[in-house]
Amino acid sequence: MIIIPFPCRGLVAAIALSLLLTSKNTNAEPVWLSSLELSKAKTTDNVLPTADKTIDGQPITINGKTYERGICVNGYTVIYVELDGGTEKLTAVAGIDQEATAPRRGAQGDRQAQPAGRRGRGRGQAPRTMSVRILADGNKVLFENSDIRQGVDGLPIEIDTRGVKLLAIVLDNGDNQRYGQGNAVRFDLADAKFEVTGVRPRTIPVSGEERVVLTPKAGAAPKINGPALTGVSPGKPILYKVPASGTKPVVYSATGLPVGLALDPATGIVSGQIKERGTYPVRLAVKNSAGESSRDFKFVAEGTLALTPPLGWNSWNARGRSITDELIRKTADAFIDKGLVDHGWQYICIDDGWERSPDENDDLFEGPTRDANGRFLTNRKFPDMKALGDYIHAKGLKYGMYSSPGPTTCQGLEASYNHEESDVAQFCEWGVDYLKYDWCSYNRVVPEGRNANELEIRKLPYQVMRKTLDKAPRDIVYSVCQYGAGNVWEWGNDADIRGNLWRTTRDIRDTWWQTRDIGFNPRWTEIDIAQYGGPGHWNDVDMLVVGVVGWSYEPLHETKLTPAEQYTHISLWVLHAAPLMLGCHLHDADDFTVNLLTNDEVLAVNQDPLGRGAKAVHVSENGHLQVWSRTLADGSKAVGLFNLDEMPANVAAKWADLGVTGRQTVRDLWRQHDLGAYSDEFSAEIPRHGSLLLKITPAK
Repeated sequence: MIIIPFPCRGLVAAIALSLLLTSKNTNAEPVWLSSLELSKAKTTDNVLPTADKTIDGQPITINGKTYERGICVNGYTVIYVELDGGTEKLTAVAGIDQEATAPRRGAQGDRQAQPAGRRGRGRGQAPRTMSVRILADGNKVLFENSDIRQGVDGLPIEIDTRGVKLLAIVLDNGDNQRYGQGNAVRFDLADAKFEVTGVRPRTIPVSGEERVVLTPKAGAAPKINGPALTGVSPGKPILYKVPASGTKPVVYSATGLPVGLALDPATGIVSGQIKERGTYPVRLAVKNSAGESSRDFKFVAEGTLALTPPLGWNSWNARGRSITDELIRKTADAFIDKGLVDHGWQYICIDDGWERSPDENDDLFEGPTRDANGRFLTNRKFPDMKALGDYIHAKGLKYGMYSSPGPTTCQGLEASYNHEESDVAQFCEWGVDYLKYDWCSYNRVVPEGRNANELEIRKLPYQVMRKTLDKAPRDIVYSVCQYGAGNVWEWGNDADIRGNLWRTTRDIRDTWWQTRDIGFNPRWTEIDIAQYGGPGHWNDVDMLVVGVVGWSYEPLHETKLTPAEQYTHISLWVLHAAPLMLGCHLHDADDFTVNLLTNDEVLAVNQDPLGRGAKAVHVSENGHLQVWSRTLADGSKAVGLFNLDEMPANVAAKWADLGVTGRQTVRDLWRQHDLGAYSDEFSAEIPRHGSLLLKITPAK
């Protein structure tokens, strides 16, 4: 019998454990990543990873070395692998494939040119940089390298996966894919395999993919929705549709309507004029077979329009320059048929594509762009603009138009330079209620010796149009569109411009990256852009990209945003107090999309009369977990919990960050359900790219 001295026992135990682990590893079964079901990966461009070959079917090759096993991806890719604690480690070699770049398979043609740095690089040009992140349960980072370069040997990866239940492999091909431009870079995880001692790994769908309708269906009883007031000008025509849900038919009535206004009891359309300046409180009421309800409302006849952010639809993201009279009418019909009008949606706006082109090589060239009197001649797709406006107005909706202060629009069609007064007069004849005025070609008419980036030049065309609109016999909401140049939020509400909204960003597309980078831009909080918005003048974060979209240069398709990303998109725009302008084929919208747009508690945050937008009150060190807060008119807080990372994560809203104390009632606005009363903080697990939109009020 050998007696081991006490001090040596720890060493022996360590050796024994090492031998045990070595023995265990010897019996480990290799499972190749390429043998798993790769169709469950999430990609930005719908090009799935390929197994044991490149996207184009060639051998996987990194800097001259070829590998028999591995996966190749085309763009930003996330793969969830469920391990259930059954693996010991993951090994791989990461690198950019010899098939370094290839033409993008997605859409081209954003109207606004991107900076040179956004464009992809062709074969033989400057090397690209890639990144790989491997995350485990609770967003724990197991491996991260964001400097994997083209033309160098593959990077060996070896990570300990013992005890890990869920793994996320995140492969990022860089900025070119995010902005819909340039080339996609092929990225390899060669020789990627798990050492398995227990449950075999399997891929699962990425979180946030479930297309779940969160909001309970509205009941049969009537209910008045939408904002509690509307702004109009004394002496100008008024059109307002009372938004009311409930089983149809609904009978509408009002007490205290000012002289000059009348309400149609069958349609709920208020029309007429208010002669005298002032604020006019009324009591609106609705009833149907299931009951009745009423609500206080105000007509504010002080000449300031858009006292709450406009809710509407714009044609650009639906069909681009291919928009037609027929599609506009179908969209107006859908506002009624899908019930959006019952929740406060009002505007049907035609974007670029209704005008004629001065270019003989353009398919919209049809001869002169204007008649002998200098009036617009519309293209063949729009035979009668006044009749179209009448059709929209008959439904209680409002009619939006598009032009540019330059000689041509973004699509090279006829615009308003030197025709401002005649164009506005023509718009008024058509019944236009909203004008989007898009910078586009104004650079071409900047006076010699001046620079288009000078602030005076940036302002000039919008000052000219404001003077013209002030003389118009109709109220026309004024949308200043020049992509945030010159810090437009600082001057868009100047007395000589008085934009009702102004674009703060470049054009949006239906990718997570652009939605994220626009909506969560740090400058929202760093310089508190929300302070510049408010009743009558709003920060415009560009149009919504939910539902079926399709610019004229790509096929119609369901938005590339996941369901979780769509909830995040709407929640964040609502918190921003941004105008909500749809850009989808609304007549084809399914229940999920309609639900996104008709939750009255969510819309009430956007339409809150205080008009103060949100800012981030907490951002994690890596920026992926964020809490945004907005103060509402009743003193409560609208709060968004956001997870921008690739794994489900816990996000906490702390009372100290929100500026509240004591017990607070927390309500989930999408589910329209109270979650309970909490002290000090509220936290929840949020899915990848997901959110939770809350209303927080003092507990009773």
